[in-house]
Amino acid sequence: QEQLVESGGGLVQAGGSLRLSCAAAGRTSNTYAMGWFRQAPGREREFAAGISWSGYRTYYTESVKGRFTISRDKGRNTMYLQMNNLKLEDTAVYYCAVRNIGVAYEDIIPDTWDYWGQGTQVTVSS
Repeated sequence: QEQLVESGGGLVQAGGSLRLSCAAAGRTSNTYAMGWFRQAPGREREFAAGISWSGYRTYYTESVKGRFTISRDKGRNTMYLQMNNLKLEDTAVYYCAVRNIGVAYEDIIPDTWDYWGQGTQVTVSS
């Protein structure tokens, strides 16, 4: 059974850093794209970053470029999101997602992704 488990969220001051992790369990192959989405209160879920099945190609939404870094460890079936210089507007629930099409890491539409984690809260305070 497919399962994605996020961890690493928490409360941090503006300008600080957090590292999110997403462990994918129950998969027999790793030829899939992974991504991070986020949803702030009262707003729709939005794409933050994606990474190809190989891990060599990444894509970021404009608002996080230069501050967030997505990576993956294929051997561990785990994806990471290093978030630096956090801003108040980064406050949201962050969701890990898997797309079975390994090269579709740039797809920003949530409904096209196949599996989701339960989310982890990131709160940035002033």
